[in-house]
Amino acid sequence: MNLDLYKHIYLIGIGGIGMSALARYFNAKGKHVCGYDKVQSSLCKELEDEGIKIHYSEGVEHIHQAVKKADFNEILVIYTPAIPADNPEINYFKDKGFKLYKRAEVLGVISKQSFTIAVAGTHGKTTTSAILAHLLNNSGKQVTAFLGGISKNYNSNLLLAEKGDILIVEADEYDRSFLQLHPDVAIITSVDADHLDIYKDKEDLETTFVQFASQVKENGLLLVEQSIALDFLIPENGKKLTYSASNTADYSASNTAVRQGKMVFDIAGLSFSKSELKFILPGNHNISNAIAAAVVAYYSGVSTDDLAKGLSTFKGINRRFDVHINTSKIAYVDDYAHHPKEVNATINATKQLFPKRDITVVFQPHLFSRTQDFAQEFAISLAGADELVLLDIYPAREKPITGVNSEMLLSLCANPIKEVCAKQELVEVLKGKNIDVLLTLGAGDIGTLVQPIKYMLN
Repeated sequence: MNLDLYKHIYLIGIGGIGMSALARYFNAKGKHVCGYDKVQSSLCKELEDEGIKIHYSEGVEHIHQAVKKADFNEILVIYTPAIPADNPEINYFKDKGFKLYKRAEVLGVISKQSFTIAVAGTHGKTTTSAILAHLLNNSGKQVTAFLGGISKNYNSNLLLAEKGDILIVEADEYDRSFLQLHPDVAIITSVDADHLDIYKDKEDLETTFVQFASQVKENGLLLVEQSIALDFLIPENGKKLTYSASNTADYSASNTAVRQGKMVFDIAGLSFSKSELKFILPGNHNISNAIAAAVVAYYSGVSTDDLAKGLSTFKGINRRFDVHINTSKIAYVDDYAHHPKEVNATINATKQLFPKRDITVVFQPHLFSRTQDFAQEFAISLAGADELVLLDIYPAREKPITGVNSEMLLSLCANPIKEVCAKQELVEVLKGKNIDVLLTLGAGDIGTLVQPIKYMLN
């Protein structure tokens, strides 16, 4: 597929974090970009401000006229698997004889033209990719990066190089999408059971990660978090290295501490002229992400002095340990965590940054299937909260499962103070609480409550 031949790019589900980055990419390349999404999110509004046409009502009649009138061979239609198969626009293009492409397939085509660094893992992809993009960009290297979140350094989920051919992509395991990639460098941050609506079991997921790792090109680099106990092949004539924030590895953290609201640490295996590195995101999991990014940047030719400067100037990502209020009387942090391992890591990081303070956690479970598969694990992870508020399950692409709801999950939780609350009632419920540190968690639409909560707390 030659992307240069297409004049019109039509995206079904354009407002998703990954799809919107593709929309921005093609828009910057001078293509006519338009599409559909169900809700006019803030990200959709940004795309519209950039000149991209979006409609929010289902129906063939809403498809942009320029697309309907264009020649068949000039139109590239991209969709996200989150869109239901009975969507009328998907069926319109299928009936017209179009081959519809998933986002991952298009990224795979783009990656063939570039030196590709792929970041895989059930957790940590977005943070690691964003850190790596900043380290390379900050050092003066030209990089294009498709990010799964909004980088605070660049206020975007896309970095676009004016020249140069380094590409950073998140290698998404959902729907086995990352098998579309054959990277020059691959990072694997974690392999925990997830997406069991797609994979038969954890072993099936692990086998697919091993297959992805085997697709690293000859002379390539495979960098794996040390605790992942899988038998990854060494790339032909290449290297397989390990990293860790807490264990012995080829590259590991040492002298870790919290000072003035920042993490400080060293990286054993890399020689820095400064005595310690400073980094804004707390928690061992984020130090791990920073080490992975630093090692790949170092292998890409970034000096250790530039690595230290890049880590210290990294501002973070929206909804990844996003600190909105931080005073001695009250603090508020929002995070995207939606898997038991992520929830546990984020609560522990909050305790590390705010020691000896009471933590109120508001958690919006994401997907009925994930809640069902990991109910016990969620209960254990949420036990670190002094007070727990559960919102109703965010369904995303799923239909309800009988007996699977937030009341079921709450019954498993051993927190001393706990309740279920409707999303629309949350701000009023929080008003009546004596909050010390508030932590909101979830990958659904809980993010739309951040500003109302922040306003109420202030």
